[in-house]
Amino acid sequence: MPQFPKNELAQIVIASCIANGIEHVVISPGSRNAPLTIGFTNSLEIKTYSVVDERCAAFFALGKAQQLQKPVAIVCTSGSALLNYYPAIAEAYYSNIPLVVISADRPAHLIDIGDGQTIRQEYVFENHVLESLSLNETLNHNGSIQEMLNEIFKISYLQKGPVHINVPFDEPLYETTDTLKHFDPIINNFEEIPLNVDFLEEFATIWNTSKRKIVLVGSNYPSELLQIQLEHLTKDPSVLVLIENTANVSNTKFINSIDKLIFPLEDDELSHFQPDILLSLGGLIVSKKIKQHLRKFKPKYHWHVDSKRAFDTYFSLNHHFKITPELFFSQFFFLTKPVESDYQEFWLHKKAKRLKKHQKFTETCQYSDFKVIDIILKSIPNNSQLQISNSSIIRYTQLFDIDSSLQVFCNRGTSGIDGSTSTAIGAATVVEQNTVFITGDISFFYDSNALWNTYIPKNFRIILVNNSGGGIFRFIPGPKQSNALDYFETPHNLTAKHLCKMYNFEYVVAENETELKTGLKEFYNDSDTPKLLEIFTPNEQNDLILKAYFNNLK
Repeated sequence: MPQFPKNELAQIVIASCIANGIEHVVISPGSRNAPLTIGFTNSLEIKTYSVVDERCAAFFALGKAQQLQKPVAIVCTSGSALLNYYPAIAEAYYSNIPLVVISADRPAHLIDIGDGQTIRQEYVFENHVLESLSLNETLNHNGSIQEMLNEIFKISYLQKGPVHINVPFDEPLYETTDTLKHFDPIINNFEEIPLNVDFLEEFATIWNTSKRKIVLVGSNYPSELLQIQLEHLTKDPSVLVLIENTANVSNTKFINSIDKLIFPLEDDELSHFQPDILLSLGGLIVSKKIKQHLRKFKPKYHWHVDSKRAFDTYFSLNHHFKITPELFFSQFFFLTKPVESDYQEFWLHKKAKRLKKHQKFTETCQYSDFKVIDIILKSIPNNSQLQISNSSIIRYTQLFDIDSSLQVFCNRGTSGIDGSTSTAIGAATVVEQNTVFITGDISFFYDSNALWNTYIPKNFRIILVNNSGGGIFRFIPGPKQSNALDYFETPHNLTAKHLCKMYNFEYVVAENETELKTGLKEFYNDSDTPKLLEIFTPNEQNDLILKAYFNNLK
């Protein structure tokens, strides 16, 4: 017979989660959260997961929510356990991913008296959550706690972001009953209000008289409608569509490798690239070059389209359309018309020339990070989900064409290396297609506890590019010229071999191009365990080859 907590507050929290459609709860072990653990694990409506390391647990849940596009809950005990959630909460905040943080706490009279495993938990994430709620049983007059919980779930779901619910429990913690409260289901429908047409017409007038327009698309969840709308934009010769791999849209008339196009440009050419209008949408941008360029050569008008927020990334933001891009374009297209211009044609011609030089360089390029990424991306099976870690790996992948059937994700909200593996594993658990995760060595070893997880699918694949340190610090200006390179690069001799043995991953290794191509031949085949391919590259050569690549584009 199922057991549920006797504690009234725990009953209300669990029943409210169920009523608000929470289906996945990731629990880290502890005693103070025992009422929640008992209740969630005995609720048939909830699928629960046990992940020991709270930082990994939070990113694991983040990966699930990233794919499901609806809230996933994480539950932990009191004290410093909660603080380990913070990196994933910040990522969820800036990547617009719904995450419900539920922390067990001690009652107020036990805070700051010297009790163990006790900190000041109320509103601890205030700067990086959409809403915080600290409960206590005295609040529950006429169902007021239930109402507050409904509201905070609604915020997470509709505004796409993290919320924090702090729940104090006094002892006893393990008393049970055989019944759980039931609340009627809550349906939160996302409803948009179209823009005022007369108001929008003012912007359309500017659009229709501008001969150089850039539409810049950052990270974005796959959308068939947006794909169609962006393709429609290319019919206007005055419009240039710039995308990144994480935008999850593609077309031969899109500029999909921004740095490849603009890195070799001198100021006189960059001034010709300067748009009259910059229309941005999607999440944060990887390319540092495009940020530098648009900050130096500012557009006359910068408009951002997003239902939630607009960052003034280029210090020229004029207007924020608080609406989804899909609804925006469905209205805007009725008011716009093509403008005669050579802007798109000129830069697509440049793109074609860069592509020829790119192909020539990759054909003769010696074994290195650059060559390895080229080989890996060509090997990934169609219709896979591709998860990419931060730092060098995401930057390398921006230089290559990626098959349009792949769905591409990366934690670009805060761009940290700390939870990429955990996120990829979480994402892999809720999608049907194969998941391939490409990571660098520092990112991988930093998050190695991610493998301490019993839910990793058999078709999960990790490709680890091990250049024995933080190779990005050999390329960016500064560290290599200093006398402290080791403190930036953190050189090491670590290998994933023993981790694979401990966590039951099939281990494949490659130290040259021949071994890499051989290792990839059967790497994606069905197997009884997940697999990891570790590729060792020459750290002394990688930065020199990448610099040679950009010089070759000129």
